[in-house]
Amino acid sequence: MAHQSLYRAYRPQSFKEVIGQDEVTGPLGEQIKAEKVGHAYLFAGSRGLGKTSIARIFAKELGCTEKDLYEIDAASHNGVDHIRELSENVYTLPFESPYKVYILDEAHMLSKGAWNAFLKTLEEPPAHAIFILATTELEKIPETVQSRCQVFMFKKPTRPGLAKLVATVAKKEGYTLEPSVSDLVALLGDGSYRDALSVLEKVLSVSKDTKITREEAEKATGAPRRALVEGLVTALAEGNKEQSLINIRSAGEEGIDYALYLSLVLEQIRMVLLVRHAPELRKEISEEVGEEEYAEIKRVAEAPDSKLTHQTLKAFLDAASRIRFSPIPALPLELAVFEVLGQD
Repeated sequence: MAHQSLYRAYRPQSFKEVIGQDEVTGPLGEQIKAEKVGHAYLFAGSRGLGKTSIARIFAKELGCTEKDLYEIDAASHNGVDHIRELSENVYTLPFESPYKVYILDEAHMLSKGAWNAFLKTLEEPPAHAIFILATTELEKIPETVQSRCQVFMFKKPTRPGLAKLVATVAKKEGYTLEPSVSDLVALLGDGSYRDALSVLEKVLSVSKDTKITREEAEKATGAPRRALVEGLVTALAEGNKEQSLINIRSAGEEGIDYALYLSLVLEQIRMVLLVRHAPELRKEISEEVGEEEYAEIKRVAEAPDSKLTHQTLKAFLDAASRIRFSPIPALPLELAVFEVLGQD
């Protein structure tokens, strides 16, 4: 049997299985129950949030079979002729379903001429036709099109929510993840369910047993070693400028992506400040990152005469906005060190 990717294997098959998009699935489900279904929908949101999956579920709930479901990649079928062909075919009756459902993925890729050819059909389609347009770039969809559709905005998942999904899928696959592994995979997933499960698949593929450690995950994904992250945060807390700069240089020598390294450093500093100033969050943070990492966070948070403050967090947050444009990737981090620890 051919291998199936995790994001395909765990693609939701019903509205109940969809995670984190209640503002979309709720109204769609109610429309089906009330038999008040629209003729045109626009699903908008960043990649990997389940737009196409929910479109398929919606079609299925409407009683549309595979013979009457048409999925069109607008990136490669974006010309006037493609849309004219679609518009002609839409008037033929369904084979065996109450509706013919057309899913246009990457709808923002349609040409201006294609949109003009599509408008009339979109505005006055036959009663049996339903259009679902999916896009990652809502601003590129003409206002004249948006006004003819019911627009649904898809939300990015939270890091904890994504980490929970990662842990759940890993468990179903027979693996146990250290809490910090789930959090790392969620971070690397960058707000995308699909990307997070792709990262998880990479992590599981290199495991020698069923228990995944942070070290294994770091090796599989190329993420910075936790020691490099904790080393910089500790050096900053101690006011040790030299050791801070050494840690930053060490990350570069190991071929670590500095943007990812900075993200992990920011998260560590944030956790330290939360543990220090919001004790009621300590249990929640401990469960989120795991006992071993929490012990290090707590140690730094409770260290006397710590130089780690909200100004430290702000300086490195500013570095994150500069790193994309820096000719020397390490430079924004080094400047942040000088800013918080001085230049003497």
